[in-house]
Amino acid sequence: MTDPDSGGPVETAEQERLPDETEVAPPMTGSTPPDGGAGPAGSAAEAGEDGGLAAGAPYETADEMATRIKELTADLQRLQAEYVNYKRRVDRDRDLVLQNAKFTILSALLPVLDDVDRAREHEELSGGFKAVAESLERIVAGEGLHKFGASGDPFDPRIHEALMHSLSPDVTTTTCDKIVQAGYEIGGRVVRPAMVTVVDPDPDAAPQVDAGEERSGPVPELRPELEEES
Repeated sequence: MTDPDSGGPVETAEQERLPDETEVAPPMTGSTPPDGGAGPAGSAAEAGEDGGLAAGAPYETADEMATRIKELTADLQRLQAEYVNYKRRVDRDRDLVLQNAKFTILSALLPVLDDVDRAREHEELSGGFKAVAESLERIVAGEGLHKFGASGDPFDPRIHEALMHSLSPDVTTTTCDKIVQAGYEIGGRVVRPAMVTVVDPDPDAAPQVDAGEERSGPVPELRPELEEES
């Protein structure tokens, strides 16, 4: 380009930036270094050979790696134990909910079962009503509801409720006399205690002696005058 004032050539900015000699571009990544080495991969391999570990190993020694394996194994065992306990707890809660629901439903049927017992005592349980009553009793028994309480059973305050006490020389322990209302239980859990009248032993009554039982105590001696008369 010519300068209009001087008539000489004008150097542009591009010409100023051009080097005197041609620049050599740097080698591409992944190409073989000029010295004939293996590059980064070769350096990692050489480092692995020098350190005695495989390339990319996160631990310096085998002992540290074994310790880490033990820690991870312990964590896994702990998680497995927690899961087993959780599953057991869920199963137990599910069974408890089912038992409570069954307890509530069967408890609501107790007045109906009492009516059936009273009808049976008065010999009014016959015909279609008898078939329905027996079917109901069979169904509730299949669900685990059991009736207890009979005359002559030993009195147990855990399952019996005494309404009246009386004394009798015929018993040696507190005994249920009459069953006013039957009791029910589900799987050992008392739904309703049996209401009974109770008979206690009479402390003033003389103990009964069997006819064949020998009398205890010394045998009285005969007087001499009675022996001569005999």
